Amino acid sequence: MSRITSPKHCVKTILVRPAPGSKTRAIVQVGSLRISAVLGRSGRTSRKREGDGATPIAAMPLLSGFLRGDRLAQPKTALPLRRIRPSMLWCDDPGHASYNRLIRAPFKPSHEDMRREDALYDICLVLDWNVTSRRRNGGSAIFFHLFRPDKPQTAGCIAVSRRDMLLILPHLRRGTVVRVL
Repeated sequence: MSRITSPKHCVKTILVRPAPGSKTRAIVQVGSLRISAVLGRSGRTSRKREGDGATPIAAMPLLSGFLRGDRLAQPKTALPLRRIRPSMLWCDDPGHASYNRLIRAPFKPSHEDMRREDALYDICLVLDWNVTSRRRNGGSAIFFHLFRPDKPQTAGCIAVSRRDMLLILPHLRRGTVVRVL
């Protein structure tokens, strides 16, 4: 197994390259470590739109993250992680003022539940895609989260195994750029 080149330092850039032969598979490079990942059901796109199921080809800084503290201990990382509460939702309604923002239940417009039963968001990192500068219908909730072996794609996010996420988290900080090629 490869190691991350600077274990005491945070990496500046994570590269996400398409894996040969599949539009929904990728290879994530963190330092010298290479790990498998899954992408959106529609593959990658340079013209991201809400609901298209594609992962944006872009450079997206990590902003923060969420953790299911009832399932996992706080991992070592310089990236700010918030414990997911039952009331936490993410608005994906492009017509709402809170589009692509964390919101609280109850909330009737379209949203995602951050406290998922399927464990995909047990560790969920927020990428700066349409967050700090929002554009309606530009795509919401592009996360770097966990995958399930029985789910070979995401709705547009980047997903890795729990083991690999825990391996790379100590090397991440706010501002680490996830670059999808």
